[in-house]
Amino acid sequence: MDIALHWVTQYGYLALFILLLLGIVGVPLPDEWLLLFAGFLVSRGELHPAPTVLAASAGSACGITVSYVIGRTLGLAAVHRYGGRFGLGQDKLARVQQWYERVGKWCLLGGYFVPGVRHLTAILSGTAKLRWVTFALFAYTGALIWSATFLTVGYWVGDRWRQIAERLRVPHGALAGAVVVAVGAYLLFRHLGRRAS
Repeated sequence: MDIALHWVTQYGYLALFILLLLGIVGVPLPDEWLLLFAGFLVSRGELHPAPTVLAASAGSACGITVSYVIGRTLGLAAVHRYGGRFGLGQDKLARVQQWYERVGKWCLLGGYFVPGVRHLTAILSGTAKLRWVTFALFAYTGALIWSATFLTVGYWVGDRWRQIAERLRVPHGALAGAVVVAVGAYLLFRHLGRRAS
């Protein structure tokens, strides 16, 4: 983590862009820490606000686009090739696509705020063949809101950015766990309901 923060200090906007791109794709990087730290650097005048927001949002948007393309190509191919072994035929894939058209886009918008979820939403969107225009609208808006939120917090808390980042770690972990449990419970009850009928 300290290396990533050093890179942002040393290389500024380019480092922030590349690190967030990699972090959103799934490389284990402290995304929120990077944004809070960058906001802190803006408060000290070491980075300027507009290019920082632009670099952070663009890095996040590019990262989620890479994940979407992975889901659209490799993810879909894997479902077609191996899905039958796990009960994931064309009918289930069609249902996933319909579900994503209805509500999946909102996961793209809010998923940035839940570590673990933001890494998967774009891959699932690509696998479900969510239309590009819908994906871009929600994913890129989410990237801007998420980046601007953490940059602003980092700016306002200043030297205390690290304390805030430490405090966020536990609630984020709990929230990510709650989301996984809720989705698992929903899928289990849905499956049991279908078997019963």
